[in-house]
Amino acid sequence: MKAVVQRVLHADVKTENKTVGEISEGLLIFLGVEEGDSEKDADKLSSKISQLRIFTDENDKMNLSLIDIDGEALAVSQFTLCADCRKGRRPNFMSAARPDKAEPLYEYFCGCLIKNGVKKVEKGVFGADMKVSLLNDGPVTIIIDSNDFA
Repeated sequence: MKAVVQRVLHADVKTENKTVGEISEGLLIFLGVEEGDSEKDADKLSSKISQLRIFTDENDKMNLSLIDIDGEALAVSQFTLCADCRKGRRPNFMSAARPDKAEPLYEYFCGCLIKNGVKKVEKGVFGADMKVSLLNDGPVTIIIDSNDFA
């Protein structure tokens, strides 16, 4: 499971010109579910993201987590994070989980963020064509793969 995490002052996601999710200060999370991912991956990744100390404290040091600042999260499914670009010029998406497996894991991941103490979790629409707007704060953008930690 892969995530691109961006610290934002606000973000929203629209589909068919309708806002389906929006947050104020917090994290915009693009989530890619790969073949072989499980609830264990979602547990690890949601825990890591909710406790990631990337918000500034009173000394302007990145020392606070999403939970510490009572921040919000917007999770957007994005199978293109699973792209393999090693050969040729057209990305290969064969490692992305099929929708019938990926969608339940995406939903489970969002639920895990709430269980980990995130006060508000908004979502995009799985599989839809979405337009995402954000005001990146910093900018701070971090890539996390659930296979990279225990």
